[in-house]
Amino acid sequence: MIKKIGKTYLVLLCLCALIIIVAEYLFLSGNKLHGIFIGLWAPMIVGLMILFKLFDHER
Repeated sequence: MIKKIGKTYLVLLCLCALIIIVAEYLFLSGNKLHGIFIGLWAPMIVGLMILFKLFDHER
């Protein structure tokens, strides 16, 4: 599985999971705006991963 995904993408996916956990903690602890702001980073990172994967397939 690691060879298919790649180590870099696996690390980025783990980072996205960590960002989601931190965003949930901030949101539920009362810092709603900070939680929403941090929570928006995960989809952006996943989108960049998809974009980089598309560039890799073109080569």
